[in-house]
Amino acid sequence: MNILDKISELSGMPQAMCARFVVSAPVRYKRYEIPKRNGGGTRLIAQPSKSVKPLQRVCISELRGVLPIHGSALAYEAGTGIKRNANKHRYNRYLLKMDFTNFFPSIKPDVLLSTFEQHNVALTEVDKFVLSSLLFWKPRRSESTLELSIGAPSSPFISNAVMYFFDVAVTEYCERKGITYTRYADDLAFSTNTADILFELPKLLNELVQQPSMSFLRFNTDKTVFASKKVNRHITGVTITNDGRLSLGRKRKRKISSLIHRFSLQQLRCDEEVNELKGMLGFAKHIEPVFVRRMCQKYGEEIILKIQKFNSD
Repeated sequence: MNILDKISELSGMPQAMCARFVVSAPVRYKRYEIPKRNGGGTRLIAQPSKSVKPLQRVCISELRGVLPIHGSALAYEAGTGIKRNANKHRYNRYLLKMDFTNFFPSIKPDVLLSTFEQHNVALTEVDKFVLSSLLFWKPRRSESTLELSIGAPSSPFISNAVMYFFDVAVTEYCERKGITYTRYADDLAFSTNTADILFELPKLLNELVQQPSMSFLRFNTDKTVFASKKVNRHITGVTITNDGRLSLGRKRKRKISSLIHRFSLQQLRCDEEVNELKGMLGFAKHIEPVFVRRMCQKYGEEIILKIQKFNSD
């Protein structure tokens, strides 16, 4: 492929300078932690430096023409998202959710290089070094291990690309069985209107990830959930009601309403809280716009517009 030449050409940076950045790229990351969504501890974010990010973006723009993304992957790509992901399952009666353990960190350079090989794409040794150094980071400087970071602009594409053959295998099986399958990053969802058929899947999927090319994957069995229309189903933060509507869910609606009330009384303590509310309203408008209209009626359109236009700068 001669990826270094391509990066130099597309970035406008001399090849020698590109090479210097590539060599040091795995340690050019700023790390910080954010709370996990479920409240169980923190998640390590590793963000590449300003000098590395543009090279990663250029590299991915080149790889897009080489590595396909499967249609069942509904995160990170244009035209995908959590609403489309939930929509795929809204009219099916039975649901199974599964989750991978440490998904991004489990993806190492050899996983990406194996994906090129499976697609019959020839790489030189220099190509392999450039891809490994530029797209993966070194969490511990005392060790040589490289892994995919949560925080690099290139990581979402890489995570979808290396899952292509997994997605192909799972989709082919599910289509034969009348099961709808989607994957949103590390969240897998399966739904059907055929009773009991989903109970076979965890065992089959665990056998699938024993294959050498997929052995980097491990399921978090604590997050395996079976659900049916007897209760509201939840997929990637979206509630599917018994009649097939997409909803924010009662708990999130109550929180948004409470925050709007506090905003109207000027009781939100800082810009961070207002920005959180602004984001929640944006999410609500995307998933359940009728709820936002109800908030306008309850608190006044002026208050809602003020939140939506809030700018902490």
